[in-house]
Amino acid sequence: MVAAWIGAAYWFTASTSFSNPAITVARCLTDTFAGIRPADVAGFVIAQCTGAAASYLIAHWLFSPASGSQSAAL
Repeated sequence: MVAAWIGAAYWFTASTSFSNPAITVARCLTDTFAGIRPADVAGFVIAQCTGAAASYLIAHWLFSPASGSQSAAL
C-alpha cells in the first residue's frame, strides 16, 4: 500500500510526495523535472509544518485517556 501511495504521488502530483522539509530544500537545489522552484519552498515547508502540528494535535486528542474514565481509577 505504501509503495502504491509513493508511486501515485510521484507520477500524479507536482510535489512528488516530499517527505519532510529537509527533502523540500534539497529538491529545490536540483534541476530535474521532479524539483521545485526555490520561490515555492517556503509554502511547502509551512504546509508541512502545519500538517505535522495538526496531526500531532489530532493524535493527542484521539489517544489521550478520557478524563473521569474508569481506567484512571485503577
